[in-house]
Amino acid sequence: MKEAMGLPSDPADLRLLLHALVDGELDAATSLALERRLADDPALAAEHARIVAMQTAIRSLPRPEVSEAFQARIAALGVRPAAAAQPAISRFGPFGWRAMAASVLITTVLASGLTQWAMTRGAPDSFAASIASSHRRSLLAASPVDVASSDRHTVKPWLDARIGLSPAAPDLARDGFSLLGGRVEVIGDKPVPALVYKHREHLITLVAAPQDSGTASVLVAAERSAGGFSLLRWTDGAFSYWAISDTDRATLEDFVSRFRAAAAAG
Repeated sequence: MKEAMGLPSDPADLRLLLHALVDGELDAATSLALERRLADDPALAAEHARIVAMQTAIRSLPRPEVSEAFQARIAALGVRPAAAAQPAISRFGPFGWRAMAASVLITTVLASGLTQWAMTRGAPDSFAASIASSHRRSLLAASPVDVASSDRHTVKPWLDARIGLSPAAPDLARDGFSLLGGRVEVIGDKPVPALVYKHREHLITLVAAPQDSGTASVLVAAERSAGGFSLLRWTDGAFSYWAISDTDRATLEDFVSRFRAAAAAG
Protein backbone atom coordinates (compact mmCIF):
# COMPACT_ATOMS: atom_id res chain seq x y z
CA MET A 1 0.00 0.00 0.00
CA LYS A 2 1.08 3.59 -0.56
CA GLU A 3 3.25 5.05 2.15
CA ALA A 4 3.56 8.70 3.21
CA MET A 5 6.47 10.19 5.18
CA GLY A 6 7.98 6.69 5.37
CA LEU A 7 5.00 5.34 7.35
CA PRO A 8 2.77 2.46 6.24
CA SER A 9 -0.89 3.23 5.59
CA ASP A 10 -2.15 -0.18 6.69
CA PRO A 11 -3.47 -0.07 10.33
CA ALA A 12 -1.92 -3.44 11.21
CA ASP A 13 1.50 -2.29 10.03
CA LEU A 14 1.14 0.94 11.97
CA ARG A 15 0.49 -1.06 15.14
CA LEU A 16 3.73 -2.97 14.53
CA LEU A 17 5.54 0.35 14.28
CA LEU A 18 4.03 1.41 17.61
CA HIS A 19 5.61 -1.62 19.28
CA ALA A 20 8.95 -0.68 17.74
CA LEU A 21 8.57 2.93 18.94
CA VAL A 22 7.90 1.82 22.52
CA ASP A 23 10.90 -0.55 22.36
CA GLY A 24 13.19 2.18 20.99
CA GLU A 25 13.73 0.28 17.73
CA LEU A 26 13.09 3.17 15.33
CA ASP A 27 15.53 5.70 13.92
CA ALA A 28 15.10 9.37 14.80
CA ALA A 29 13.37 10.36 11.54
CA THR A 30 10.78 7.57 11.72
CA SER A 31 10.16 8.18 15.43
CA LEU A 32 9.49 11.87 14.75
CA ALA A 33 7.14 11.07 11.85
CA LEU A 34 5.23 8.55 13.96
CA GLU A 35 4.97 10.91 16.95
CA ARG A 36 3.53 13.59 14.68
CA ARG A 37 1.02 11.05 13.40
CA LEU A 38 0.08 10.18 17.01
CA ALA A 39 -0.61 13.84 17.75
CA ASP A 40 -3.12 13.96 14.88
CA ASP A 41 -4.70 10.50 15.26
CA PRO A 42 -6.58 9.92 18.59
CA ALA A 43 -7.29 6.26 17.82
CA LEU A 44 -3.64 5.52 17.09
CA ALA A 45 -2.62 7.50 20.16
CA ALA A 46 -4.96 5.40 22.32
CA GLU A 47 -3.42 2.21 20.92
CA HIS A 48 0.06 3.58 21.71
CA ALA A 49 -1.01 4.29 25.30
CA ARG A 50 -2.38 0.73 25.59
CA ILE A 51 0.92 -0.75 24.39
CA VAL A 52 2.92 1.40 26.83
CA ALA A 53 0.65 0.38 29.70
CA MET A 54 0.84 -3.30 28.76
CA GLN A 55 4.63 -3.32 28.57
CA THR A 56 4.95 -1.41 31.85
CA ALA A 57 2.70 -3.93 33.57
CA ILE A 58 4.53 -6.94 32.11
CA ARG A 59 7.95 -5.55 33.06
CA SER A 60 6.73 -5.16 36.64
CA LEU A 61 6.02 -8.88 36.94
CA PRO A 62 8.53 -10.90 38.99
CA ARG A 63 11.04 -12.82 36.89
CA PRO A 64 10.67 -16.60 37.19
CA GLU A 65 13.48 -18.57 38.78
CA VAL A 66 15.07 -21.14 36.47
CA SER A 67 15.95 -24.38 38.23
CA GLU A 68 19.36 -25.97 37.88
CA ALA A 69 17.73 -29.07 36.42
CA PHE A 70 16.10 -27.03 33.67
CA GLN A 71 19.38 -25.23 32.92
CA ALA A 72 21.10 -28.61 32.65
CA ARG A 73 18.49 -29.80 30.14
CA ILE A 74 19.01 -26.66 28.05
CA ALA A 75 22.79 -27.09 28.19
CA ALA A 76 22.39 -30.69 26.99
CA LEU A 77 20.74 -29.36 23.85
CA GLY A 78 23.80 -27.26 23.07
CA VAL A 79 22.01 -23.93 23.55
CA ARG A 80 24.18 -21.06 24.79
CA PRO A 81 23.03 -19.37 28.01
CA ALA A 82 21.27 -16.08 27.51
CA ALA A 83 23.87 -14.21 29.55
CA ALA A 84 26.59 -15.26 27.11
CA ALA A 85 24.69 -14.19 24.05
CA GLN A 86 25.32 -10.73 22.65
CA PRO A 87 22.01 -9.07 21.77
CA ALA A 88 21.80 -7.52 18.37
CA ILE A 89 20.80 -3.86 18.38
CA SER A 90 18.83 -2.79 15.35
CA ARG A 91 17.36 0.47 14.16
CA PHE A 92 14.57 0.39 11.66
CA GLY A 93 14.46 3.17 9.09
CA PRO A 94 11.44 4.46 7.18
CA PHE A 95 11.36 1.40 4.89
CA GLY A 96 12.70 -1.25 7.27
CA TRP A 97 9.56 -1.76 9.27
CA ARG A 98 8.46 -4.92 7.44
CA ALA A 99 11.65 -6.71 8.52
CA MET A 100 10.53 -6.71 12.14
CA ALA A 101 6.90 -7.76 11.59
CA ALA A 102 7.38 -11.47 12.30
CA SER A 103 9.34 -11.01 15.52
CA VAL A 104 6.93 -8.42 16.89
CA LEU A 105 3.96 -10.63 16.04
CA ILE A 106 5.51 -13.61 17.85
CA THR A 107 6.25 -11.47 20.90
CA THR A 108 2.68 -10.17 20.94
CA VAL A 109 1.21 -13.68 20.75
CA LEU A 110 3.43 -14.94 23.58
CA ALA A 111 2.54 -11.98 25.76
CA SER A 112 -1.19 -11.94 25.07
CA GLY A 113 -1.96 -14.61 27.66
CA LEU A 114 -0.40 -12.47 30.39
CA THR A 115 -1.79 -9.12 29.37
CA GLN A 116 -5.11 -9.00 31.23
CA TRP A 117 -3.68 -10.42 34.46
CA ALA A 118 -0.69 -8.07 34.33
CA MET A 119 -2.86 -5.04 33.63
CA THR A 120 -5.07 -5.89 36.60
CA ARG A 121 -2.22 -6.38 39.06
CA GLY A 122 -0.29 -3.32 37.88
CA ALA A 123 -3.28 -1.00 37.44
CA PRO A 124 -1.78 2.11 39.16
CA ASP A 125 1.50 1.82 37.23
CA SER A 126 -0.36 1.14 33.99
CA PHE A 127 -2.59 4.16 34.54
CA ALA A 128 0.44 6.32 35.31
CA ALA A 129 2.22 5.12 32.16
CA SER A 130 -0.85 5.94 30.06
CA ILE A 131 -1.09 9.41 31.57
CA ALA A 132 2.62 10.03 30.92
CA SER A 133 2.21 8.93 27.32
CA SER A 134 -0.83 11.18 26.85
CA HIS A 135 0.95 14.15 28.42
CA ARG A 136 3.96 13.62 26.13
CA ARG A 137 1.71 13.56 23.06
CA SER A 138 0.04 16.79 24.16
CA LEU A 139 3.44 18.48 24.22
CA LEU A 140 3.96 17.46 20.58
CA ALA A 141 0.49 18.46 19.41
CA ALA A 142 -0.34 21.78 17.77
CA SER A 143 -2.51 22.52 20.81
CA PRO A 144 -2.52 20.71 24.18
CA VAL A 145 -6.26 21.33 24.64
CA ASP A 146 -9.48 20.52 22.78
CA VAL A 147 -11.26 23.56 24.19
CA ALA A 148 -9.11 26.63 24.83
CA SER A 149 -10.44 28.85 27.61
CA SER A 150 -9.49 30.14 31.04
CA ASP A 151 -13.18 30.33 31.99
CA ARG A 152 -14.43 27.33 33.95
CA HIS A 153 -17.96 28.15 32.73
CA THR A 154 -16.72 27.28 29.25
CA VAL A 155 -14.45 24.33 30.04
CA LYS A 156 -16.78 22.42 32.39
CA PRO A 157 -19.86 22.51 30.10
CA TRP A 158 -17.70 21.45 27.16
CA LEU A 159 -16.44 18.38 29.04
CA ASP A 160 -19.91 17.60 30.40
CA ALA A 161 -21.38 17.67 26.91
CA ARG A 162 -18.86 15.15 25.61
CA ILE A 163 -18.31 12.64 28.40
CA GLY A 164 -20.95 13.52 30.99
CA LEU A 165 -18.64 14.63 33.80
CA SER A 166 -16.10 17.30 34.65
CA PRO A 167 -14.02 18.27 37.70
CA ALA A 168 -13.68 21.71 39.22
CA ALA A 169 -11.72 23.96 36.87
CA PRO A 170 -10.50 26.99 38.84
CA ASP A 171 -8.26 29.52 37.13
CA LEU A 172 -5.17 29.89 39.30
CA ALA A 173 -3.55 32.67 37.25
CA ARG A 174 -3.07 34.84 40.34
CA ASP A 175 -1.01 32.02 41.83
CA GLY A 176 1.06 31.58 38.65
CA PHE A 177 -0.91 28.68 37.17
CA SER A 178 -3.06 29.76 34.24
CA LEU A 179 -5.89 27.55 33.02
CA LEU A 180 -5.41 26.95 29.29
CA GLY A 181 -8.47 24.75 28.79
CA GLY A 182 -9.44 21.09 28.76
CA ARG A 183 -9.42 17.96 26.65
CA VAL A 184 -10.77 14.43 26.66
CA GLU A 185 -8.19 11.72 27.37
CA VAL A 186 -8.65 8.02 26.66
CA ILE A 187 -7.08 6.03 29.51
CA GLY A 188 -7.62 2.27 29.56
CA ASP A 189 -10.22 2.58 26.77
CA LYS A 190 -12.29 4.99 28.91
CA PRO A 191 -12.70 8.71 28.21
CA VAL A 192 -11.77 10.91 31.17
CA PRO A 193 -11.61 14.70 31.55
CA ALA A 194 -8.26 16.48 31.64
CA LEU A 195 -7.44 20.08 32.48
CA VAL A 196 -4.31 21.84 31.27
CA TYR A 197 -2.52 24.57 33.20
CA LYS A 198 0.59 26.57 32.33
CA HIS A 199 3.30 27.70 34.75
CA ARG A 200 5.95 29.80 33.04
CA GLU A 201 7.16 27.55 30.19
CA HIS A 202 5.80 24.32 31.68
CA LEU A 203 2.47 22.62 31.09
CA ILE A 204 0.63 20.69 33.79
CA THR A 205 -1.94 18.09 32.80
CA LEU A 206 -4.52 17.24 35.45
CA VAL A 207 -6.46 14.04 34.72
CA ALA A 208 -9.61 13.43 36.79
CA ALA A 209 -10.75 9.79 36.87
CA PRO A 210 -14.17 9.26 38.49
CA GLN A 211 -14.18 7.28 41.73
CA ASP A 212 -16.62 4.52 42.57
CA SER A 213 -16.02 4.39 46.32
CA GLY A 214 -16.75 8.02 47.16
CA THR A 215 -14.14 8.05 49.95
CA ALA A 216 -13.41 11.25 51.84
CA SER A 217 -10.76 13.69 50.69
CA VAL A 218 -7.20 12.63 51.38
CA LEU A 219 -3.81 14.24 50.98
CA VAL A 220 -1.49 13.35 48.11
CA ALA A 221 -1.75 9.58 48.02
CA ALA A 222 1.07 8.72 45.65
CA GLU A 223 4.02 10.29 43.97
CA ARG A 224 6.25 8.80 41.34
CA SER A 225 8.25 9.51 38.25
CA ALA A 226 6.49 8.49 35.04
CA GLY A 227 8.33 8.70 31.74
CA GLY A 228 10.64 11.41 33.06
CA PHE A 229 7.76 13.51 34.44
CA SER A 230 6.77 14.28 38.02
CA LEU A 231 3.40 12.79 38.95
CA LEU A 232 1.22 13.41 42.00
CA ARG A 233 -2.08 11.73 42.84
CA TRP A 234 -4.86 12.45 45.33
CA THR A 235 -8.61 11.92 45.73
CA ASP A 236 -11.54 14.05 46.83
CA GLY A 237 -14.30 11.44 46.99
CA ALA A 238 -15.64 12.16 43.50
CA PHE A 239 -12.46 11.97 41.45
CA SER A 240 -8.99 10.48 41.60
CA TYR A 241 -6.69 13.24 40.36
CA TRP A 242 -3.36 12.76 38.57
CA ALA A 243 -1.21 15.86 38.04
CA ILE A 244 1.77 15.44 35.71
CA SER A 245 4.40 17.86 34.42
CA ASP A 246 8.06 18.26 33.58
CA THR A 247 8.34 21.07 36.13
CA ASP A 248 10.14 20.49 39.42
CA ARG A 249 8.49 18.57 42.24
CA ALA A 250 8.12 21.58 44.55
CA THR A 251 6.25 23.56 41.87
CA LEU A 252 3.93 20.64 41.15
CA GLU A 253 3.22 20.22 44.87
CA ASP A 254 2.44 23.95 45.06
CA PHE A 255 0.02 23.61 42.16
CA VAL A 256 -1.72 20.64 43.79
CA SER A 257 -2.08 22.51 47.07
CA ARG A 258 -3.57 25.58 45.38
CA PHE A 259 -5.88 23.55 43.16
CA ARG A 260 -7.22 21.55 46.12
CA ALA A 261 -7.88 24.73 48.09
CA ALA A 262 -9.63 26.45 45.20
CA ALA A 263 -11.70 23.36 44.36
CA ALA A 264 -12.80 22.98 48.01
CA ALA A 265 -13.76 26.66 48.15
CA GLY A 266 -15.93 26.25 45.08
